[in-house]
Amino acid sequence: MKKYIILLFLSAMTYPVLACDICGCGVGSYYLGILPEYQKRFIGIRYQHKTLMTHLGPFGERTPITSDETYQSMEVWGGWNIGKKFRVLAFVPFNFNDRVAQTGNGSKTGLGDIAVMGYYNLFSHRSTISNKLLVQSLWIGGGIKAPTGKYEPGERLLVNESPNNFQLGTASTDFTLNAAYDVRLMDFGINVNANYKINTNNKYDYRYGNKLTANALAYYKIRLFNKVTVAPNAGVLYETSEKDMESNKYPVDVSGGHVLSVIGGLEANFSRFSAGANYQDVAAQHLANNRVSAGNRLMVHFSVAF
Repeated sequence: MKKYIILLFLSAMTYPVLACDICGCGVGSYYLGILPEYQKRFIGIRYQHKTLMTHLGPFGERTPITSDETYQSMEVWGGWNIGKKFRVLAFVPFNFNDRVAQTGNGSKTGLGDIAVMGYYNLFSHRSTISNKLLVQSLWIGGGIKAPTGKYEPGERLLVNESPNNFQLGTASTDFTLNAAYDVRLMDFGINVNANYKINTNNKYDYRYGNKLTANALAYYKIRLFNKVTVAPNAGVLYETSEKDMESNKYPVDVSGGHVLSVIGGLEANFSRFSAGANYQDVAAQHLANNRVSAGNRLMVHFSVAF
């Protein structure tokens, strides 16, 4: 079983994609991280802040037409455990996009693409090692993303040689394959999530590149006053995406690529309430043939179990 777990994780990290949504910004970011503590159900709010520079020169330098883009989202999300074997997660984002450039500023605000993910508990196991409790669980599943966010096809024509990222939605129905593994020895644990997003053509004959998102976080639970649990955590996040396609045969040069980020964060739990934050520092990237640069990111969340 241990060999199976390792092979599953390695296969997720090395799935054969060509290099976004430009990794993590704009439409379609599915970073999960450590879920809030809950037994039956939870509902909460997540805020995410991301930045992107587009229209860079051939060597990644700023040019007179370089754009600074900011993507913020306020997302209602929740989870529901159905018995001991099934779990459903849902995400309803409201997006705030802003662009600043010498060639003209812009902004878009509105509902994003709603997504639902289902998981099956492949196994949960509790054992002891040298009188220390070892807890493991592995969840696998899939999901679907609905085209509820507004997509403007004119954006591709309005801003030439720019990633088709400044959208509220993709106008396509897309699918995900998901896996989540958690192992904890007493208060020290490791959490691993992998998500592979399979995109389809939208009605404007544009298809965003398929995308892999994988993260691994180490955490340590600290109990305070027998009421509050805090869990500092740190790890890595890797995202890689194929190039977008037009008319099923024309690859979009200013798309695709990969980003590796280092994550530091803190999770806290008090009774039915959970809160947390993390900062993602970009360590390495190669996006859209070096014509795009992603900035660091921030995520904050609050939830209640019921």
